[in-house]
Amino acid sequence: MKKIILSACILLAVTQISNAQKGFKPLFDGKTTTGWHTYNKTAVGSAWQVQDGALHLDLATKGKDGGGDLVTDKEYGDFHLKYDWKVAPKANSGLIFYVHEEPKYHATYSTGLEMQVIDNDGHPDGKITKHRAGDLYDLVKSTSEPVKPVGEWNKAEIISKKGKLTLILNGVKVVETTLWDENWKTLIAGSKFKNWENWGTFKKGKIALQDHGDEVWYKNISIKEL
Repeated sequence: MKKIILSACILLAVTQISNAQKGFKPLFDGKTTTGWHTYNKTAVGSAWQVQDGALHLDLATKGKDGGGDLVTDKEYGDFHLKYDWKVAPKANSGLIFYVHEEPKYHATYSTGLEMQVIDNDGHPDGKITKHRAGDLYDLVKSTSEPVKPVGEWNKAEIISKKGKLTLILNGVKVVETTLWDENWKTLIAGSKFKNWENWGTFKKGKIALQDHGDEVWYKNISIKEL
């Protein structure tokens, strides 16, 4: 009887996990960089190494042209994105979305929104309001800071549906805002992006992992189109 109950519990757990992940597709297979390329290029910079199931920006292999922001080959509109990240001490990076890839824009952040990835206490940007882990970079400050200590993995989620944007860090909802309405325009007008052409206006775009010149890791990247 105990074996039957245990088997039933295991089956229930597996079913629950399956249902929870239903509709999500991996953006990173844990083994290769298939589905990604360096922004405005065709290949992937050599500094982005796949190590232990994670994408690692390895500064030791960076060289002159070995880095750059990684972007997905595909564009996304409404979506639910999940990913894990960790940084080295004093490091800075970001998950950038709604990126419009075109040679006239020199970087992913020229058009895309960013959920901040950073060592809050070790990197100078962490001293700036709206530049801390989980913030909608330079636009909306997190309501709390559930970030893990440097070197530990954080679980993040970005949900964007019909203009409603939600950012979640380690299971805590840290940012909620509405995109592309009058308040959004006001937020941009009060930010560093106020004079940037078309910034924050694209309703479909690519997802990027930022090379900010510091060591960072990403894994378990999956997405569900909504």
